[in-house]
Parts: sequence; C-alpha cells; structure tokens
Amino acid sequence: QLQLVESGGGLVQPGGSLRLSCEGSGFTWDYYAIGWFRQVPGKEREGVSCISASGGSTNYADSVKGRFTISRDNAKKNTVYLQMNSLKPEDTGVYYCNAVILVRNYWGQGTQVTVSS
Repeated sequence: QLQLVESGGGLVQPGGSLRLSCEGSGFTWDYYAIGWFRQVPGKEREGVSCISASGGSTNYADSVKGRFTISRDNAKKNTVYLQMNSLKPEDTGVYYCNAVILVRNYWGQGTQVTVSS
C-alpha cells in the first residue's frame, strides 16, 4: 500500500527552525519527485518546495527561498526533509508531502506547523 507519512511539525517562535520529514513506502521511492505543500484554513493549498527523483534538482516558492532547504535520502531511508529556518508567522499551516505516481496524486496526512510567540 502506497503511503506518505509526514512528521516534525510543532509550535515554534518566530525566527526558529523546524525540520519536517516525509517517509514514503509502497512504491519505488527514487523514481519520483516529491513536493511539499502547505495549507491554512480558508486558503488553497500552495506549493512550497519540490525535489527531483535523484535529488539533483530543487525548486522553492519565492516566499521561502533562502530560508527553507529540501533534501532527500534515497540510500538509507525513503525520506524527504524540509529544513525550515527563520520561520515567520505566515509560515503557519498544515504541511503535506506529495507524489504524483502514474498521473495520480498521493498525499500524506499532514503535519501542523505553528509559528507564534
């Protein structure tokens, strides 16, 4: 069964850091790009970052460039990480990881990130 499981969210003060993890199972992990999205109530889910299957190519939303870093471990763990530094209140939301496999979207259950003093 294909699964994506996010972890690492929490409450952090502005300027703080968190590292999110997305662990995949049930598919050939290193064949597929992985993306991170976030959503706040009343707004559409927005793309934050994505990484190619090999990890050699990454992209970021303008709002997180220079603060977030995406990476993946294909060798030991089927995991993609999102290192989030210099967090701002507007980074608050539920963060989801995503994979598109055979034209179908797969999502994890999400992990809550709250940036507040």
